Amino acid sequence: MKIESVYDGAFAPYGKVLQGYDTGCLVKAMGTIPLPESGTAYEPSIPALEATCLYGPFQNNIYGGMPVQLGMCWGRNTKLNCLEYHRDSEVNVGDKDFILLVAKAEDIVDGVLDTARVKAFKAPAGVPVEVYATTLHYAPCQAAPDGDFRVCVVLPKGTNGPKPAITPVNDEDRALWACNKWLLAHPDSAEAAQGAVVGLRGENIDIAADL
Repeated sequence: MKIESVYDGAFAPYGKVLQGYDTGCLVKAMGTIPLPESGTAYEPSIPALEATCLYGPFQNNIYGGMPVQLGMCWGRNTKLNCLEYHRDSEVNVGDKDFILLVAKAEDIVDGVLDTARVKAFKAPAGVPVEVYATTLHYAPCQAAPDGDFRVCVVLPKGTNGPKPAITPVNDEDRALWACNKWLLAHPDSAEAAQGAVVGLRGENIDIAADL
């Protein structure tokens, strides 16, 4: 799979690099959190990250004063497995280079996305990357064959918390997996086995051979 850069023009429909932020304090705090023994871990809100110098600028500059949470996805991963979206942008900052697998929400047809529509983009260490609300994404991937990643995930407060109790009124409601999180799973994924809507058709992309 071709891996492009978030600085390439091809990334413009999916998000943008945010300029002007010194993320050193955040990257240092991320590095104090041990890696999981295998796979990936995710926590939506981590006090050690929210106590850094960037919490205020992220909340007030990037999100215009909306309450936000700074969490992290970290570990080792090279596979797609699922794609999710929110009703707002997500901001990612890695402690080292990492790769995002993304697609466009407009390419979902009758609740299903063909994984042939998925693109790969590498983000440099310490660079804040905004992923638009219209961009499907999921767990980051490591950028080196035997590598790992720690990626700070900035979202409106409450995102990825407990799923609200709703009465479905349309097909999209079936994909609501958590607070402000709609999920499309590949049939081979653990999430599909847990009851997530199977909304990805095609190869469960693995970029291990492309690193």
